[in-house]
Amino acid sequence: MTVRVAVRATLLDWAGKRSGISPPNLDTRFPDLDEWKAGTKEPTLKQLEKFAQATHTPIGYLFLSEPPDESLPVPDFRTIGDAVIGQASPDLLDTVYQCQQRQEWYRDYARVHREEPVPFVGTFTVGMDVVGAAAQMSAVLSFAPDERGTSWSEAFRRLLEEADRHGVLVMVSGIVGSNTHRKLDPREFRGFALADELAPVIFVNGSDTKAAQIFTLAHELVHIWLGESGVDDAEMSSSPSNTTERWCNEVAAEFLLPAAALHGVDVDRDNLTDDLEQLARQFKVSTLVVLRRLFDTGYLTMSQYRDEYADELERILAILEERPSGGGNFYNTQPVRVSKRFARALIESTLEGQTLHRDAFQMLGFKKVSTFNELAIRLGVG
Repeated sequence: MTVRVAVRATLLDWAGKRSGISPPNLDTRFPDLDEWKAGTKEPTLKQLEKFAQATHTPIGYLFLSEPPDESLPVPDFRTIGDAVIGQASPDLLDTVYQCQQRQEWYRDYARVHREEPVPFVGTFTVGMDVVGAAAQMSAVLSFAPDERGTSWSEAFRRLLEEADRHGVLVMVSGIVGSNTHRKLDPREFRGFALADELAPVIFVNGSDTKAAQIFTLAHELVHIWLGESGVDDAEMSSSPSNTTERWCNEVAAEFLLPAAALHGVDVDRDNLTDDLEQLARQFKVSTLVVLRRLFDTGYLTMSQYRDEYADELERILAILEERPSGGGNFYNTQPVRVSKRFARALIESTLEGQTLHRDAFQMLGFKKVSTFNELAIRLGVG
């Protein structure tokens, strides 16, 4: 027997808009959608399940009397210019929820194994001296300019490993979970921090450029030092309206490219491109960070800075649009997506019988025992 269900038009409209799928594309995939909304035809349960899956909507939401209030469970600092971005996409929401689940598990694991709290969490306050704050980070993390390797990828890996070594769970992915069809958009968010003394988590949007990921990781580390959670700017805005974001940007920039290192630098203000790229390569940062530091240290006027920043941001976004997406080797990418520290702990706990395989598979993002066993071998666990 075919089971048909009544669903409110407001919920169908809300789910479609929330998904970001254009109305014509949604109508093509579901030819009866207009009739469902008009109430002249009811979808079957199977059709509604497919609609929920296509729009990344929990199916239970479609049986409510009105759309739920879906706000981010952590402070939202995302802005474009001075305007708040607003509603988070299902991709961002699901990513935050996944990371919170992993954090909760690791917090319990750390308590059981009597791990010490991460000592620097919550030791900063917004407004403290920027140079002093950056120096404190540098005293903990070995990431001086001459320790960053020969490429942005190597520099990012080294900073990530330093954070991991000091107890921070760094998760880097360009997709939601293991779903390669749900690519994260760096224009919506670049990263977020979930502060916690035992299980601090940083998520970095892997769809961004490596140079941008380095700045995002540094920025989120400042949030961890502050002991404050938050989802952060979709772009490295020249002047975020939020005091916390502005201060975190300043500390992260000083940590990556100290103002003192620019003293005596010769910059051609009429043709900056070559100088920007040379300094970006030297310090393994993005050209946007270099631009900001040149403005901070007086090499550029506000007018020059704004014009150059807009042009450079447009160039970077164009590169991102053209860049092909590649999954890479699963056994190399998956531990990075969920944090190597987290993956090792979870596999160890599962092999010891303290965590169910079903739960471990769900948090790691796969379903096969053979995959689990191979990942354990690759990570040297067991």
